[in-house]
This record gives sequence, C-alpha cells and structure tokens, in this order.
Amino acid sequence: MPRLALFDLDHTLLTGDSDVLWCEFLMDHGVLDRAEFQPRNDDMARRYREGNVSAEEFSAFYVATLAGRTLGEWQPWRERFLHEIVAPQIPASARDLVESHRARGDRVVMTTATNRVLTELTAQHLHIDDLLATEVEVVDGCCTGRTTGVLNMREGKVERLHAWLNEQGLAPEVIAAAVFYSDSINDLPLLLKVAEPIVVDPDARLRTHALAAGWPVMHLAR
Repeated sequence: MPRLALFDLDHTLLTGDSDVLWCEFLMDHGVLDRAEFQPRNDDMARRYREGNVSAEEFSAFYVATLAGRTLGEWQPWRERFLHEIVAPQIPASARDLVESHRARGDRVVMTTATNRVLTELTAQHLHIDDLLATEVEVVDGCCTGRTTGVLNMREGKVERLHAWLNEQGLAPEVIAAAVFYSDSINDLPLLLKVAEPIVVDPDARLRTHALAAGWPVMHLAR
C-alpha cells in the first residue's frame, strides 16, 4: 500500500493564499467592489492567520464570492486566475517536492480549506489527482454562495480524510504512516495524526509548536 503524501496548498505549495488572491483578482477586474470588499477581505485574512475565525465563517465568506454565477460562467475566470496569478506563485522547490514523493511511489493528496472551485485547477496543474477541499453548493448549475458537507478545515480535515480513505477502500491506519506538509496552526489536528508532520514556512504559532515537538521546519517560499 503506497504511503500518503498530504499537502496543504496556501502558504505551503503556494506562496500566497488562494482565497485572498482570488478576491484581489476579482477586485482588479471589477467583479467585486474594492471599496466595499477590501476591508472585509483584509480582516478575514488577519483573523485566519490569528486563528480567531470559525471554519464556518471563514468558508462562508469566501464561497459567497461565487454566488449568482454558473460553473460555466466562472470557468474562464478560474483559468485566468490559475495562469495569471496562481501558477507564478508556486515555487520550483514546491513542484520538485511533490514530484519527489510521486517518484518514490507515494500517493499525493492535496488537502485544503479553500473551496474546490478555486483549487481544482491548481491540483490539476500540479498533476495531483486526489483533492480534498471545501465543497461548494451548486443548484441547477448555479453557485449559491454556500458550502456543503463537512468543511475541510481544522478537525474537518481529519474527518474528510477518513471519509475519503473509506471511499477509496483504504484502511484508516494509513494516516498514521503518512507525511503531511503545512504552514498553519489551523492544520494542527491533522499534523498530530500523521507519522511525519513537516511544517513549511510556518506561521508563528505553528513554528513554536514545531520547535517544541521537534518537527522538521522547511522553506519553499522564494
């Protein structure tokens, strides 16, 4: 059975945050009103870094930016976002790390709190077939601006991973043999479950925890 190599996305494989970058992208193109949205976006990003926002509030805030358009209408925006904004912020060192695990025969999985609409193309760009992300509610082809199912954030990442393993016919014990790369204290619940927790350009609280626990700290950001 192959080992799982689990990767967070934002500030881990990507030097920025997909949600924040998406909002900046939409504001730059007039889809969101900058004067109204920028302060709220900055506040949400700050509170997330501090760990002072619930998973429900965080996810709802960013998924709401998709409301009122179909997935087909969002598709050209998603493609531009990937090629113009996201891909240039994935360092060669991050790409090489993913490939090194694939070369060893590990099963590479991206697990991110950011919603699937924003992250699906990023996973494909990195040739990662297995993506766990927060799911977006779609009714009659149109994004409602709401999430659905268990949010893939904090303890939800553990729950979603267990559910995915069950769907794949894999034993839950494979988590205990996995490696997980993350930058965020929000991922501590899953970091504590794996054999090899590796922190990448960590936030201050995760760095403190990692140093105390003797976890490896690595740097992928330029």
